[in-house]
Amino acid sequence: MSGIEPYFKINGGRRLEGEVTIGGAKNAAVAVIPASILAGAPCRLENLPKIEDVYTLKDILSSMGADVDFSPDRGMNIDPREIDNFSVTFDMASSLRASYYFLGSLLGRYGHAEIALPGGCSIGSRPIDQHIKGMRALGADVVIERGIVKAKAKKLVGSEIYLDIVSVGATINIMLAACRAEGTTTINNAAKEPHVVETANFLNMMGASVKGAGTDVIRINGTNELHGCTYSIIPDQIEAGTFMIAAAATRGDVIIKNVIPTHLEAICAKLMECGVSVTQGDDGREFFIHIKSDSRPRAVNIKTLPYPGFPTDLQQPMMALLCTARGNSFIVENIFEERFNHVAELRRMGANITLNGRTAMVEGIDTLVGVPLRATDLRAGAALIIAALMAEGESTISNIRYVDRGYEYFEYKLRALGADIQRMG
Repeated sequence: MSGIEPYFKINGGRRLEGEVTIGGAKNAAVAVIPASILAGAPCRLENLPKIEDVYTLKDILSSMGADVDFSPDRGMNIDPREIDNFSVTFDMASSLRASYYFLGSLLGRYGHAEIALPGGCSIGSRPIDQHIKGMRALGADVVIERGIVKAKAKKLVGSEIYLDIVSVGATINIMLAACRAEGTTTINNAAKEPHVVETANFLNMMGASVKGAGTDVIRINGTNELHGCTYSIIPDQIEAGTFMIAAAATRGDVIIKNVIPTHLEAICAKLMECGVSVTQGDDGREFFIHIKSDSRPRAVNIKTLPYPGFPTDLQQPMMALLCTARGNSFIVENIFEERFNHVAELRRMGANITLNGRTAMVEGIDTLVGVPLRATDLRAGAALIIAALMAEGESTISNIRYVDRGYEYFEYKLRALGADIQRMG
């Protein structure tokens, strides 16, 4: 029937086995694509994930006047030279948190930007005050009128900026604007995540001077002009971690290919603590991680932290695994205060989870039971899929538009590993 909202139907209890290849990093792609505006010539991006957020960014760039097209090999060609519209509307920003990166890139390139306050997943307060603080420190006039951030500057000038909290978005946004500023900008208490480093690498490939990315102090020497380049996006740390958890949760035997092992050290450590076999390898072309488990996992405690700590984006999938662990696990969510929205759905499957503020106690049970479920955000959707793969019987998961925002061909990759998952509707 037409008009029915798509959903996943999953018959659980099947062990995942085989190999899966990880795609390009979502969180890097959504920063690098807006960064291409800063170039005075065409750019080509490669290894982009085929996800909704990437298609939305293409539409935003096109609406601005850029010439954007995809190639069959996961590439995107971006020519920003004809941009004559410096705004991102509510309709464009409503589903995409990363739309705020156009603030830094448009301000840096054209001295003017009007960006509707961004949407995205409802996982808690994610204010952009640090972004605005950074733009003002560079010399921009910034106001918020009727939900639109309006920024303009005749000239951006480098500055010493201290972030009150570690913010990936603010770190990247300030880097973007500072690349075209006059003089040197220093970002103190900067975020260290892989996609911060990736954005810096892309900017440097275009001729920028960004030093210190990956540490808590980043220095940017501004330049008048940046040139085009060809750049390949790194593998997705969170997609890799999700498949690692799914393999462990189903007591499977899976090789996850095209990964950067150093990005996955926190999740590797926790899975090994659970009793899962985790080995790393190199086939001469790319790195891989081999996950193997044939027994019920042990309970572990988790605290989400900025990189290189345990990533908040893997907290929800990891909770699904711990629902059937031996013993009691404690999970402390330090990043987003509303990242336990999936707990109610896991409880409907029989999970025994007690919440106390930002802490969840998960008392492991023998088996989850398949039921109708609804995703509340991107990583919650991934968690529910993992829970359904573990469960006895059939589950359905609705509201899967969130999952499509961040995982490419998710059901196809899972099916290739032996999962019984179908997209319906």
